[in-house]
Amino acid sequence: MKIFAVVVTYNRLALLSRLIEKLSDISNITQIVIVNNGSVDGTREWLDSLVSNPRFCIINQDNVGGSGGFYTGMYAAWEMGADYIWCMDDDVFPTPDALNNLLAADLSSDVGILCPKRVMSDNKELFVTECRRIDVTNPIASLHSQSLKGEIVLEPVTIEGMVFEGPLIKRALIDAIGFPNKELFIFYDDTDYSYRAAQAGFKVLYVPDAILEKERFFASDSWKDKQLKKRWKRLYHVRNSAYFNHIYGKNLAVRYFRPFTTLLGYLFSTLILIFKRNGASFADIIALCRAYSDGIKHRLGKIV
Repeated sequence: MKIFAVVVTYNRLALLSRLIEKLSDISNITQIVIVNNGSVDGTREWLDSLVSNPRFCIINQDNVGGSGGFYTGMYAAWEMGADYIWCMDDDVFPTPDALNNLLAADLSSDVGILCPKRVMSDNKELFVTECRRIDVTNPIASLHSQSLKGEIVLEPVTIEGMVFEGPLIKRALIDAIGFPNKELFIFYDDTDYSYRAAQAGFKVLYVPDAILEKERFFASDSWKDKQLKKRWKRLYHVRNSAYFNHIYGKNLAVRYFRPFTTLLGYLFSTLILIFKRNGASFADIIALCRAYSDGIKHRLGKIV
């Protein structure tokens, strides 16, 4: 049985080196594939020191976002014969028994993805964004319906919404549905992949005994600082929300109105920043509206 870990990294050398140390200690990982998305913080030079180690596969490429990174890494692992592919960003850290606990929950051939529980690394607070159901019918309900947040989950449960922070993906699923949509760049690539898995008849399981610790960011930032730091990401959130709802929505209201409400929320916060003269401009308003239009029209890729 070949188990490949796939790590996507961008300008987080300190976190990446910490994660690689954790993965290196897990003996049943056959190979560790590291996809460097154009880092300029010394990551490439550090990765050069691992090239001679046969346990590592190093891929350097331009920054094509998380979705492009996971596409590249999963494809490489799949080509090398992986039976399982364990995907993660560079800001999560598996506990020693996380992989074995994921494998222990794989009890049937219709399981396609096994997802770990995530806790914050500083205080072990539970971090949950997984949901039991992706709602593509009700335009005024959340897309991520029946969130696991607030639930006490003691046994593996079936979900539809997952994140690329530790899912263990089986080769049979990749053979059936292919790879993540690399054109999404960031946001919704994980939702899209898990929803495609569920639609193809595979189970996506949340396994609470498998634990990954997640780094905390922006904890001390003000509301304004958070808005400005995440400004570029919101373009992808708006665009990919529009794309996902438009391509999978079961009615016109889901396809157009639901993602429009996402756009309205970001327009409102941007207007507050503009009127308070806190670094935003009306060019941001135009960019957000263009992102919504691009999503509806399925114009994806890196936003420049």
